[in-house]
Amino acid sequence: MPVTDTETTISAADAPSGNWVNHLPEPALLVDASLDTVLAVNTAMAKLLGSSRGALLGQPCTALFRDQRPQLIAFTEETLFRGTAWSRDFTLQHRNGRIIELEISAARAGDAVDQQLLFLLRDRQLLRTLRERHEVNHYHRGGLLEWRRVAELFKDMERENQLILHAVGEGIYGVDAEGRTTFVNPAAERMLGWRADELMGRVIHRVVHHSHEDGSLFPLKDCPIYAAFRDGSIRRVGEDWFWRKDGSGFPVEYTSTPIIDNGHPVGAVVVFRDISPRLQAQKELHQALEEVENLKHRLEIENAYLQEELSAEYHFHEIVGQSDAIKGIVRRIGLVAPTDANVLVTGESGTGKELIARAIHQASDRRDRPLIRVNCAAIPKDLFESEFFGHVKGAFTGAFSDRVGRFELADGGTLFLDEVGEIPLEQQGKLLRVLQDQQFERVGENRTRAVNVRVIAATNRDLKAEVQEKHFREDLYFRLNVFPIESVPLRRRIEDIPMLAQEFLERACVRFNRPRLALRVSDVEALKQYHWPGNVRELENVIERQVITADRHLDFDLPGRDASPGPAADEPPPRHSGSQVLTAHELQELEKNNLIRALTATDGRVFGDDGAAAMLGMKPTTLSSRLKKLDINPAGFRAGRE
Repeated sequence: MPVTDTETTISAADAPSGNWVNHLPEPALLVDASLDTVLAVNTAMAKLLGSSRGALLGQPCTALFRDQRPQLIAFTEETLFRGTAWSRDFTLQHRNGRIIELEISAARAGDAVDQQLLFLLRDRQLLRTLRERHEVNHYHRGGLLEWRRVAELFKDMERENQLILHAVGEGIYGVDAEGRTTFVNPAAERMLGWRADELMGRVIHRVVHHSHEDGSLFPLKDCPIYAAFRDGSIRRVGEDWFWRKDGSGFPVEYTSTPIIDNGHPVGAVVVFRDISPRLQAQKELHQALEEVENLKHRLEIENAYLQEELSAEYHFHEIVGQSDAIKGIVRRIGLVAPTDANVLVTGESGTGKELIARAIHQASDRRDRPLIRVNCAAIPKDLFESEFFGHVKGAFTGAFSDRVGRFELADGGTLFLDEVGEIPLEQQGKLLRVLQDQQFERVGENRTRAVNVRVIAATNRDLKAEVQEKHFREDLYFRLNVFPIESVPLRRRIEDIPMLAQEFLERACVRFNRPRLALRVSDVEALKQYHWPGNVRELENVIERQVITADRHLDFDLPGRDASPGPAADEPPPRHSGSQVLTAHELQELEKNNLIRALTATDGRVFGDDGAAAMLGMKPTTLSSRLKKLDINPAGFRAGRE
């Protein structure tokens, strides 16, 4: 029975009515719709499925279109009813498993009684390939007369300028009136990463100019290149973005020049250049100029700061003296200067703590960067952060411009915190953080700035006692007191007084344009007998006053010299009174009495040229601190005078 069926099927295929199917150029099936049987199949159809004609003959048609039976029945009925039908909804499976998307045209193959149908099948993927190839050939080689003329025009242009096109470093390509590529020079191939044959006939905007640098779509209608031949004008663009074959992009500048033929624009020639090196150079130049501007601004600030420092009421002197105390200080300076360790200089006011700080800075590797001084006692509480760390414009009322703080000014150098014990307790934590991390933020700014600052602090207070009384943070104290140096008071190095006095005398004579004066032995003895509560600064002030008032000889009429205060009635005489050595309590009382005399003489005024501080040769802030420590109220002296 199977043999009979096979013989019958083959006989049907060999019948004259079915032989013509094999001569069709496209894959074809002759199907009996009533029997659901393949009556005839051509070689192209067998090749499409990777099979043979014999294997397909006699097969049910629905077996070829698996899982598509409902669509096939509907398509068959439409063909029988209308006589023809067309569909793109069917697929076939190749022998190797590949799914073939189909375009099918169907028609009745016999009269109305027969239900034979002819199916012509086309591979949609192959159709697309053929269509694209046809379009390329059509536009590249010419089809219609007009396009032949345009193509010839571009060919002539390329032929005549072949050497130029290959020699120039700029990318050059041509497009026709539809934006399709007509020629590409080697430089353009190198920059774009596409071969010329890959671009020919394609709308080049969709290949290399489809998006902006940020990835947003660049519509063809907005492209300046096509506007050039639409309105017949030359378009120059200074900065745009092209895309390479590998998906990367690069900045370009280009000129689009229209090509006119018989008075009509037929395309354009585009000359473009990769401007990445130029933009990089501009960026580096901008960064360099910005850095120069920042350095200029910094130098202006540093210059203003130095001018401010030079106009302040203090002098810079070298450390003078040959006493054991001075030698010890110099030795400790030599030990700590080469390091970056923080230094705490302690001592009474006027003993030269700032001179020690400057000597450390000058002997260090930071000598080429500035030493920035901050008088902590003179900074208002609410301006502490701005003074130390700077602020940005608008950070608070009155912040009309950016301000560089002292830490930033001292970057690479040394920051000298004078009278560090006067920093308010609530601000000490912020200072500690900068000392630990070397980082800070300007007031009103979120950006963290890093600095490299060495800190030298000075104080006339007993910071250990301040820590115990919870007036000074212990962690900040230990951070500052890495290497302590004591600035010895003048009364503990009496042997240095002659050398200091002579130095101050010579400088004062030059400064005030006075004849040179000489120190007599009696003058030196008078200076040695005074207790010098104002220390070296007071000695300098005394010398300067003598230079101003002296006629031919110096006359040191020092306070308390003739009537040294004796012991109180309820105190025993000092054990070493014969050798004129005073106890600590006696020195404190002597200092207290001296301050009281100064306040009495100035009617309780501390500040000003006629105030007690000027009379004593002290800084007003130092005198205020001393009065507070000794529990002396200047207001009481004003009341007493009234």
